[in-house]
Amino acid sequence: MSSNKKYWKSVEELENGSIVEALRNNEFVEEIPTDEFLGNADAMASSSTSRRDFLKYVGFSTAAATLAACEGPVNKSIPYVLQPEQIIPGVADYYATSVFDGFDFANLLVKTREGRPIKIDNNTISGAKFAANARIHASILSLYDNMRLKEPKVEGKDSAWSVVDSKIKSSIAEAKAKGGQVVFLTNTLASPSTEKLIADFIGSNPNAKHVIYDAVSSSEALDAFEAVYGERALVDYDFSKASLIVSVGADFLGDWQGGGYDAGYAQGRIPKNGKMSRHFQLEANMTLSGAAADKRLPMSVANQKQALVLIYNIITGSSVAVNLSPEIKAEVTKAAQQLKAAGSKGLLVSGIQDKNAQLLVLAINQVLASEAFSTVGARQIRKGSDAQVAQLINDMKAGSVHTLIMSGVNPVYTLADSASFVEGLKKVKTSVALSIKEDETAAIATIAAPVPHYLEAWGDLVLTKGTYSLTQPTIRPLFKTKQFQDVLMSINGLSGTYYDYLKAYSASFIAGSTWNKVLHDGIFVGAPVALSGGTADYAGAAAELAKSKAANGLELVLYTKTGMGDGQQANNPWLQEFPDPITRVSWDNYVTVSNADAKTLGLSNEIVANGGLNGSYATITTADGAKLENVPVIVQPGQAVGTVGLALGYGRKAALKEEMQVGLNAYALYKGFNDVQSVELVKAAGEHEFACVQGQKTLMGRGDIIKETSLEIFNTKDSKIWNKTPKVSLDHKEVEATSVDLWESFDRSVGHHFNLSIDLNACTGCGACVIACHAENNVPVVGKSEVRRSRDMHWLRIDRYYSSEETFVGDNERKEGIAGLSSSLSTFNEMEKASDNPQVAFQPVMCQHCNHAPCETVCPVAATSHGRQGQNHMAYNRCVGTRYCANNCPYKVRRFNWFLYNKNSEFDYHMNDDLGRMVLNPDVNVRSRGVMEKCSMCIQMTQATILNAKKEGREVVDGEFQTACSAACSSGAMIFGDVNDKASKVAKLAADERSYHLLEHVGTKPNVVYHVKVRNT
Repeated sequence: MSSNKKYWKSVEELENGSIVEALRNNEFVEEIPTDEFLGNADAMASSSTSRRDFLKYVGFSTAAATLAACEGPVNKSIPYVLQPEQIIPGVADYYATSVFDGFDFANLLVKTREGRPIKIDNNTISGAKFAANARIHASILSLYDNMRLKEPKVEGKDSAWSVVDSKIKSSIAEAKAKGGQVVFLTNTLASPSTEKLIADFIGSNPNAKHVIYDAVSSSEALDAFEAVYGERALVDYDFSKASLIVSVGADFLGDWQGGGYDAGYAQGRIPKNGKMSRHFQLEANMTLSGAAADKRLPMSVANQKQALVLIYNIITGSSVAVNLSPEIKAEVTKAAQQLKAAGSKGLLVSGIQDKNAQLLVLAINQVLASEAFSTVGARQIRKGSDAQVAQLINDMKAGSVHTLIMSGVNPVYTLADSASFVEGLKKVKTSVALSIKEDETAAIATIAAPVPHYLEAWGDLVLTKGTYSLTQPTIRPLFKTKQFQDVLMSINGLSGTYYDYLKAYSASFIAGSTWNKVLHDGIFVGAPVALSGGTADYAGAAAELAKSKAANGLELVLYTKTGMGDGQQANNPWLQEFPDPITRVSWDNYVTVSNADAKTLGLSNEIVANGGLNGSYATITTADGAKLENVPVIVQPGQAVGTVGLALGYGRKAALKEEMQVGLNAYALYKGFNDVQSVELVKAAGEHEFACVQGQKTLMGRGDIIKETSLEIFNTKDSKIWNKTPKVSLDHKEVEATSVDLWESFDRSVGHHFNLSIDLNACTGCGACVIACHAENNVPVVGKSEVRRSRDMHWLRIDRYYSSEETFVGDNERKEGIAGLSSSLSTFNEMEKASDNPQVAFQPVMCQHCNHAPCETVCPVAATSHGRQGQNHMAYNRCVGTRYCANNCPYKVRRFNWFLYNKNSEFDYHMNDDLGRMVLNPDVNVRSRGVMEKCSMCIQMTQATILNAKKEGREVVDGEFQTACSAACSSGAMIFGDVNDKASKVAKLAADERSYHLLEHVGTKPNVVYHVKVRNT
C-alpha cells in the first residue's frame, strides 16, 4: 500500500514553499556572469579565480551553457560531455596494433585509460611472433614528448598544411617541367600500401625515384640474399629448431637483423629431457649473444672472416687457404666439426658486413639443410641500398635533384659524410622533411612537416612474407600532424582519406578474413610463402673473403646499444637512464677497450670514494682522418685484443632537452656504411664520471646467488649436488636452512598466493622488463648525477656477473681452495677482477616479497606489511622515510625518494610537463619526497584480474595473472602465477628440482623463485 505522507527538509520549506522552490531550481544562489568569463578570452587567460569559483563556472546549468555558447566563443576544456559507451572511467581498453619505425618492429597491445595510451604490451595472439623490446616499451613515452614538431614550418617559420601541400605540388610540377628529379628518400617502409602509393606516383612521373636508406645498414646481407633468392629480404631464422648454433659476429639477441630471436633461442636453452642447445659465439665486442654463449671466442673481425672461411671448408669439403693462429684455428675447427655433426639441427649466422661473408652463410646452411634456416616468411624489415644512397648524394651535389621528400630518415645526423649531404641539399630546390621532430635534417630542410607518432596513425605492415599487420591509432593526433601517406595521396590526386584507401587496399592481403577481424587481432597470417633458392659463386666468395687482412692499428667495431638503438628516441629519459646490460652504464656511450690494450695505452677505470665509476678519455682517429675527441673509456672484459667498440645513436643535439644531449656521434666514423674501421686510439687529458650501477646494490658473494652447473652434471648427478641447500647450525648440528625458522608461518593455502619464477637459462638480459616496470608503476627518472650517487629508482634491476676465472666453475674451485686468512684476503681481492674472457650471467632482482620479510619487522610505523596473497605491501601515506627497511633488506631492492621528482624543474624529464605526465598510470600512486618504494608485484594488475573474473563469475585461468615484467618477457624467463593452483605453470616451476631462493640461509622465504643456470659446456 503506497503512502500519501509528504516530507519536508526544513521548516522554511513548509512555511514558504515558493522561495525555497526558486532556490531549488537555481543551482547557485548568485547569478553567474557567464558572458563575462566565456566571452572574454583575456579575462579567462588572466583569471585568478579560486577553485570554488572555477567549479561554479564549469558546473553551471545546461540552459546557461547553451545561452553562453550562442553568445560567445566556446573554450573547450572537457574531453567529452557525452561519454562514449566504449570508455568506462577506471577501466582499461586495449587496442591491437603493430609498429615498425625503420629499425624496431613488434606486434602490440596498447593499454589506454580514458583515451590515453599509457602502456605497451605484447600481442600474444597466434601469429603475432614479434615482441616489444626495451625501446618499443619506451616508445609510449615518446608519444608525449614535448619536443615534438607541433606544426609545419616553411623556411624555418610556422606555416599551415595548406601552404605545405601547395608548395610540394608546385615544386613537383616545376621539376617535371624542367626535367629535374623528384626523389623520395625513406627508411625501409615494410608497408605495402605506402609502397603502392609511391610506385603509382613514380609510374606517372618518370622523373621520380624511390631511395631506401637504413641508418644502420644491412645492405651486404640484403645483396647476398637477393643474389641467391632474387628478392631483397633477410632470412627469418627459427633458433628453436637448432641444437647447435655457431654465430660469427652476429648479436642475434641484440639488434642483428632487427632482433626478435630471443624467444626461439630461449626455447632451446632450457634443459628438457636432458637436452639443450649448444652455442658458440665468435665476436669482438662483448654482446648479449656472447654473454649467453656456452663457448665464446673473442677475436677481431679480420679473424672472424678467416674463421668463416674455415667453417665453410669443413662443412663443404673445400680447401680455401686461411690465415689463422694455431690456437684460434683449433677452437674454430672444433666448433665447425660439431656444426657438421649436428646436420639439419645445426645453424650458422653471421653479422659480418661483407657480401662474400653473407654468401658463405647461405651456402653453409644450405649444405647443412638447417631446419632453423628457411626462406619461408623472409623478413621484409630491411631494404636499404648503400649504393643508391651514395648515388643520390652525387645527384644532389650535381644539381639534378629538384625536389627531395624525406620520411623516417635523418641523414644529416646518421650519415658519416653528412657534410656532403648538406652540401647537396643546398642545391635541391625544395627539400621536405616529414618528421616527428625538428631533427638535424628537418632543421635545414625547406619544409619541416610534422608526422604523427605510430600510436596516432593508420598503417599496414608486412614484417615477414605471408603475414599482414595493421597499425591503428589509439589517440587522436596531439598536434597538427599529417601522415606521409596522406601527403602521397594528395600529390597523387587521390580523394578521400588514407583510412579509406588502406581499408580497400588491404582486401588483397586478407583473403578469407575481414577488415574488422584483422583490425581486432592486429595481424593476419596467410599461406606460407617460400622463395625458391638459387645459387651463387660460393667458392669465389670464399676465396675473396680469405684475402681479408687485419686492420692497421686497432679495429673499431661500431654497434647499437640495447637501450638507444639507432638514436631515434634519444630524447626518451627512460632509455637514457636504462643501464646497458653489459657495462651497466647509463646516460653515455663510450669506447670499450680490452684490459691488455688499456694497459698498453695507459687507460683505466676506477671506483672513487663516493662509489662512482670514473674513466679515462681517449681520442679516436680513423685511417682517413675522421676524429672523435674526448671519448670516455670503459675497460671491458671479453673485448677482443686489438679491437675497440663504440655505440651509435648518441651525440644528438637537435630537438632534445639539454639533459638528453649526451654522448658522442659515432655515425661520424661509420664510413662507407662499414661497422669496422681501422683507428688509432690515444689517451686524452681528464677523467670522465660515469653513471654506472654495477657497483651499487648488488649482492655480495655469488656462491648461492647465481647457482650454476653443467649439462653433464645436471643429467648424471642428484640435484642435492648441483643445487645444494645451504646449511645452518641448530643445536650445534648442521641442518638444511629451509628446515628451521625464526617465525611461525601462517596458513597460506587458502585463496591466491603469488610467486614469480625466473629461469636464469632463459634470461638474456634484454631489459624489456625494466622499461615495462617503469611504465606500469610510474617509476621516476632521476638523471645522471643522481644515478651516480646510487639513487636510481628502478624497481627492477638486472645484475650482471662476470667470472674471475674462465668459468664460474673455476671461480668456485679457486674459492674452495683457499687456506688461511692471508690466502683468503689475497684470493678474494684477485677474484674481484674479471677474466679477460669471462663467463657472464644475468639475474633480474626485484623485491623478493618474503613471507618472513626483514623489512616488515623494523618499520616503526607499519608502512610495510605482508598481504594474504604473498605480496609485501607499501602504504606510502604511512611511510616516514626512516629507511630502516632498506637497511634491513638483504636484497637491496628498496628505493628512497630523496627528492620530489614529480612537477620538479630540477628533474626536467617527463614528470615535469603536462604532456609527459599523460603517460602516468592512474592505478598507481606517484610517490613523494621522503617515501620508500619498491616492487609491488604489480598488485593493481593482480587485483584487476581477480575482479574481472569475479564479475564474469568464473575462476582465474592459469596464465591470466601477470606482472609488468612477466608480461614483457618474450623469452619466457619470467613466469608469474598462483602457486595455490597446483596445476599452474608457476606451481610446477616452484617445485622443480632446479628451483632455489636467493640467500636461503637467511630464512626470509621469498616468493620469487630462481632456477639453476645450466651450461652446455
